[in-house]
Amino acid sequence: VPVVPGSEGVIDDIEEARQVAEEIGYPVLVKASAGGGGRGMRIVMEADELERQFDAARAEAAGAFGLADVYIEKYVLNPRHIEFQVIADSHGNAVHLFERECSIQRRHQKIIEEAPSPVMTTDLREAMGRAAVEAGRAVGYVGAGTVEFMLIGDEFFFLEMNTRLQVEHPVTEMITGLDLVRIQILVAEGRPLPRDVTDPEISGHAIEARLYAEDPANDFLPVTGMLHRFRVPEHVRVDSGVGDGSEISVHYDPMIAKVVAHAPTREEAALTLAKALAEAEIYGPTTNRRLLVRILQSPEFLAGDTDTQFIDRLDVVAMSAPLTADHRLH
Repeated sequence: VPVVPGSEGVIDDIEEARQVAEEIGYPVLVKASAGGGGRGMRIVMEADELERQFDAARAEAAGAFGLADVYIEKYVLNPRHIEFQVIADSHGNAVHLFERECSIQRRHQKIIEEAPSPVMTTDLREAMGRAAVEAGRAVGYVGAGTVEFMLIGDEFFFLEMNTRLQVEHPVTEMITGLDLVRIQILVAEGRPLPRDVTDPEISGHAIEARLYAEDPANDFLPVTGMLHRFRVPEHVRVDSGVGDGSEISVHYDPMIAKVVAHAPTREEAALTLAKALAEAEIYGPTTNRRLLVRILQSPEFLAGDTDTQFIDRLDVVAMSAPLTADHRLH
């Protein structure tokens, strides 16, 4: 499994951090060992930034996870974020259920995910899928999990493994027709993987948008308040725990729903999802709905021209302005 150059384990102090960073070269990423969701991560472009970002990552990690341990790895500029859904049973069977592209992110947290990736080739899928399965086998993994990679051209590096179902698992379900929650339960009961899991096929394209109660024009700051009305057109899948009258509080993640479209082609899926989000009735706290619609309709996204710095290149304030009737007609 190809990995990004970095420290062999936890970095104990700033002097060790400087030594490792000099060896692998800047820019580097200081990353919480117990991290997730982009928390406890700091990008360090130059040596004079290292101590400040090292301390900041440790402090955030301690606050978020109760553990301040961090490590350092090479920061890869402008990669694509590709992850593979893997599942293994207790009988020695382990497979992948294809990839998901998760490159569109803010604060290292994904907001749009899709399957399959628009840049995937047969040979690359075979190589990355094999590495994902081998990563699971190496630790004797049983259950559903996600092996994440950074992709640059046809070169890829292991990023991390999430030992659980991901927020974006619906796109895999929609292109394979499989119920990942059901399969995970079967595996937990000690049963072997069903035949449709060991010999999966891709059907069409699926795209998921994470609908957040946040203000993209104000640095994606989370917002709170009463969700007076929440209606999304029925021709898309909606996974949500909120409804009319729900209170969006400070105590939980600001994601209020996952909205997913499936269609024969990527362009159809993107425009179907954009139309559903544009026509949704969402009254209450500010959401990122307008930004999501414009991203899905943008020429860059429709061309598959995305990477982890995609959001940074956008005029987020302009793209968060009120939608016009034209956005609902696409």
